[in-house]
Amino acid sequence: MQGSPALTRRSNDSKEIVDFEGPFCPNPPYDSTISFKARPRRRPVEVAHAPQSRDVFTESGDRVLEAVQRRNVRRITRLLRNIRRTLVSVTAYVSALDLFTIGIGPSSSHTVGPMRAARAFADFLADEGLLDSVGRVRCTLYGSLGSTGIGHGTPDAVIAGLAGASPETCEPEHVRGSWTRLPGRSNATMPVVRLSRISASRGMTSAADAGRAESDPSASSGNAGRSKDADRAEDADRTENGRVLLNGTHPIEMEQGDIVFEPRTRLPGHPNALTLAAWNAHDAAPIAERTYYSIGGGFIKRDGETSRLGANAAHPYPFATSGHLLELCDENGLTIDQIALGNEVALHGEDAIRSGLDAIWDAMADSVVAGLGGDGILPGGLGVKRRAAAVRNQLEACAADPGRDTSIEWLHAFALAVNEENASGGRVVTAPTNGAAGIIPAVGHYYLRFVPGASLEGIHRYLLTATAIGSLFKANASISGAEAGCQGEVGSACAMAAGGLCAVLGGTTRQVENAAEIAMEHHLGLTCDPVGGLVQVPCIERNAIASSTAVSAARLALHGDGTHLVSLDTVIETMRRTGLDMSTKYKETSEGGLAVSVPDC
Repeated sequence: MQGSPALTRRSNDSKEIVDFEGPFCPNPPYDSTISFKARPRRRPVEVAHAPQSRDVFTESGDRVLEAVQRRNVRRITRLLRNIRRTLVSVTAYVSALDLFTIGIGPSSSHTVGPMRAARAFADFLADEGLLDSVGRVRCTLYGSLGSTGIGHGTPDAVIAGLAGASPETCEPEHVRGSWTRLPGRSNATMPVVRLSRISASRGMTSAADAGRAESDPSASSGNAGRSKDADRAEDADRTENGRVLLNGTHPIEMEQGDIVFEPRTRLPGHPNALTLAAWNAHDAAPIAERTYYSIGGGFIKRDGETSRLGANAAHPYPFATSGHLLELCDENGLTIDQIALGNEVALHGEDAIRSGLDAIWDAMADSVVAGLGGDGILPGGLGVKRRAAAVRNQLEACAADPGRDTSIEWLHAFALAVNEENASGGRVVTAPTNGAAGIIPAVGHYYLRFVPGASLEGIHRYLLTATAIGSLFKANASISGAEAGCQGEVGSACAMAAGGLCAVLGGTTRQVENAAEIAMEHHLGLTCDPVGGLVQVPCIERNAIASSTAVSAARLALHGDGTHLVSLDTVIETMRRTGLDMSTKYKETSEGGLAVSVPDC
């Protein structure tokens, strides 16, 4: 008989731990009282490391020269191909600790990225010794940030970042309203979002807020020794009474008009651009100015910044395409997650990467728990009601029916829970973006709760496989809705989840690649057209549906031998080209599609 997950809280050394209890399948493959926080001791996984006695480029050059002297054309061709692979893959692999980052909603590109950019600008002023000279800061939001920034909380994030807040440790409730508490008026005139309604809704509270207050997000972000009350007081004190404590120390006066919206101006580097400028009390020209691009997934890039050649030279297994990745697996007798783990161990060390993966999964689990306990209306003025808790209650009522399989319905509930937390500005994990944050946690919970033999070690393999696949999308296409539409966000996340699930279900490397391709193929052309500029409609339901697509893609791939007509590389390149062809109306600007077909009132 299938049961339902009972959410309970218990105390352990003064810290509450959330458990899912109760059998989810006829023969539960896991300890039904297992905790997301209390980790069993794991058996270390042996990782093969490629030798790195000399610089990889020097060694390759010597080998090519030797092959030329011997006139070995076949060896020359193979060596040049390997050099090209290494050169291209310098920035291909993204660490799991960077791809999955703990932050706040509702958007990784419009909330997390701008906060990090503003924090970076404040740090720059401090490092250059300019902080005490600053009397005013102005931020101009271009393109998509200017179009839908208000609905995504971009101005609040910028003010909080200037004040020294970071997405990993800030209190979400104190970020909300940072901008609207400032005096004056803004130049925001977006027809799709009504600022007055959004401003009013920022002050709303719900059961989810109480649920978030019970958990300690600092525990998974390296800030466990700090008082939550101290964090809250500090966050609030940094942005009150029209005053912003720049970098957390230097008071400056700011008004709402110091956040300038330029939705019709697009900078060449990326559709999500913001320029921050600082003035002193006397000069007409700014004493410092920097432009940043929020390139998706919370990643930022400063204008003029170039990738450092050899930045990933420590990677023993560099790859640029899925074809290269499969070759590496064949050559070394490793699975995709082992390839990823080898790179992670070289970057961080085994203990650090395993504790990091634990922290990532803990945060994902926390967002599911908070979302399943949330209630009320989501902020923003659309009147969207939170549904995850109601779905959970309905499924619990069906637990007594032995003939009903509710696994996919629970999968949907998990995804709804995370994305409702995200829409409320709560703490979530970019996976690889906030707009698609529910898919990977939901499929991970599906694996743990409904797959015989599931384990937390399997979750590590799941996340590492997803990281390798996500790196390919980020390097060869885009995970930004402003660049590629929702195919770049939900499509990429669905492919990552499908490949990860296929791996932990016992799939071969080629079946894993096939699962990711199937998932992405059926998201090609997906637009990003959020109603009211909010990450709610259709975003929340879209994550739920994509979660079930990921499960279907993984299971379908397992019925084949991994050979298929369309490769993952081909579908990634197709997604990139489709994104380039897509009108900007359908790329996170709320100027087309559902955004203009559905009234926001």
